[in-house]
Amino acid sequence: MLPPHRHRSALEEPLILSNLPGGIDWNGGIAFLDRDGVLNRWKENYVNSPEEVEILVGSGSAIARLRRTGFRICVVTNQSPIGRGLWGHEVLAQINDKVQELLIEEDKEAEIDIILYSPYAPSEGSWSRKPNPGMLEAGSQIVSNAHRFPGKHNVLSFGDNWVDRSSESNSFLVGDRQSDIMAAERFGIKGILCDPESGISSVIGKILDLEEG
Repeated sequence: MLPPHRHRSALEEPLILSNLPGGIDWNGGIAFLDRDGVLNRWKENYVNSPEEVEILVGSGSAIARLRRTGFRICVVTNQSPIGRGLWGHEVLAQINDKVQELLIEEDKEAEIDIILYSPYAPSEGSWSRKPNPGMLEAGSQIVSNAHRFPGKHNVLSFGDNWVDRSSESNSFLVGDRQSDIMAAERFGIKGILCDPESGISSVIGKILDLEEG
């Protein structure tokens, strides 16, 4: 099945969640966000080092606004350079750390709750590589378990083996490619396509309008 990987942590380890801004309650929804072209600038030959990370203006503010509305933030990103042998997991970890650092610089409440990634090459056919929904399945279970069973390890199910799924009515995915939208559709949530030159800031108003409506 080739499961997703988790930033600086084993997939099964408990997720320790920070309080949402102002101590508000979780609304039950997860904002699944692609990374490149949504939070940081997409590059044709990949983002290959922390020094190459360029945050799209407004990304930190958008994440903070989502958290103030009660959403948890789960980044789901295909990272095939690992599977292609271009660089390893630690390089990706450093890049992800830089993304989070720059988001916080823009808005101190722009905290990502969890980052999941698929390190596999397209030819490997992983269930966790978008347009397949494996990262979304894992993210949903890990975040839900962190609220329901704090401190307990995760036992995850995928595909037809996941039979006790909770409601996803408040969740959505923002991506800059059709593979992102297909993953959202296969998972059964709304997919929102953004302009990779402006990222999530170009659709945050639409997202919040839908939430209020």
